[in-house]
Formats: sequence, C-alpha cells, structure tokens
Amino acid sequence: MKKKRLGSIFIVGGLLSLAFLFPLLVEAKNALREQSRVRNQSCIRDQSCIRDQPCAVENEELSTNREIFETVGDYRKGIMKTKDAKEIIADTADAVIQAISSKDAEKIAEYIHPEKGVRFTPYTYVDIEEDIVFTRDEARNFFTDKNSYLWGYYDGSGNEINLTPEEYYHEFIYSEDFINAEEIGYNEVLSSGNMLENQFEVYNNPIIVEYYFPGFNPDFIGMDWRSLRLVFEEYENDWRLTGIIHNQWTI
Repeated sequence: MKKKRLGSIFIVGGLLSLAFLFPLLVEAKNALREQSRVRNQSCIRDQSCIRDQPCAVENEELSTNREIFETVGDYRKGIMKTKDAKEIIADTADAVIQAISSKDAEKIAEYIHPEKGVRFTPYTYVDIEEDIVFTRDEARNFFTDKNSYLWGYYDGSGNEINLTPEEYYHEFIYSEDFINAEEIGYNEVLSSGNMLENQFEVYNNPIIVEYYFPGFNPDFIGMDWRSLRLVFEEYENDWRLTGIIHNQWTI
C-alpha cells in the first residue's frame, strides 16, 4: 500500500511539473521566433549581408521571413527573388521531390550534381566538414546500402546519428509526406528554430526549395513543425541537386 501511495505521489508530481513547464516552453518558443524575425531584419539592414548595396527596406517593417525574401532577395548576393526562383526551379524540384517520395534512387541520382554530389544535413545548420556527401554513383545504391554512417549528432542528447542510408531517409529526409507539404518556399525561409541559418552562405548562388509543415498536433502549438529543403546549384546551364537539409524544432 505504501508503494502504491508513493507511486501516485510521483505521478501527480510529474503531471504538475508538466503543467508548469508547458507554458514556459510555449513562451520560449515565441521568444525564439521573435529573435529570429529580428535577426533576419537586422541581417537585411547590415551592409555586410547586403554586400555593399543600399538598404532597400530601411523604413519598412517586415514581419515574416517570406516578406523579407520577396522584398530584398535580389539585394543579397546570390539570392534571387522568390518569383524568379520558382519560375526556374519548380519543375525540377517537383521531379526531385516525387523521386524522393517514391524512393527512386536512379531518378534522384540523375539530378545530383555530377562533381559536387549531394550533401545531407540532419538539422538546419550546414556543416561542410562533418555532413556526409554522396556522389551520384553512391546515391544510386542509397536504399540498398546496408552500411551505417555517422550523419551527425542528435539534438538534445548529443548521441551519434549512426544509421543506414534508408534509416536516415525515414528519420532525416522523408520524415513526413513532404510532397504534400502545406507550404512550399522558393528561396524563402519558411521555418525558423534556434539553429543558425547558413545555407545561402555555404552553397554557391543556390536556389533552395523548402517543403514545410507548420505543425501537426494543435496541442503543441506549432512546436512539432517539420521541413525539407532541396538545394540546387547551377551547372552547365542546368540546375543540379547539391544538398538535402532536414529541419525541425530543436531544443
């Protein structure tokens, strides 16, 4: 009887702790969103970010990442405006996301950059030293390769992400049905967490297509968002896949 009473006390205590912590998590999430918005606005007004171009939005209040990229995309070196990016890459991106959703390794390989290969990034920040890169030929065997690779480290725990390519696909590529994403962005940052955004600095004049779900469970108030970004770089008058970036809420 004493053990049962102690167990009940622990359960009640745990529930009370969750009830106390959840509002704090929501408040922290909203604060991070605001920090991200301010950071993006500051970046636009920073001459080093705009590459010596005059500030095009000095007196304009921009409230979302989408407005930022639609308004000043062509003022940042290497980042074309959303409309232009969509016109150039939409058909190619559609073909690639279709191939990814159906696990068609041969079709995916056709779109991969023949010299650079494709880099896999599990969480937002592109690490050119640590992220794994597959060549076209290696990508053709992606779903039959039974070797485990170190893809990075899990957010929060810091444990190694040791997975086979197919396991990585399910956890850090097609973790959701991205072909039916609620929003698609072309050179836009639709999702924002607490990790640094550096894809436009790492890749050479890229077009980045983001497939974004703002959330799934209303109880989480958007903290369960997911996105997948496909990075394309120009090669011999065509656009080739050079990066696949998985994105989600991180601690």
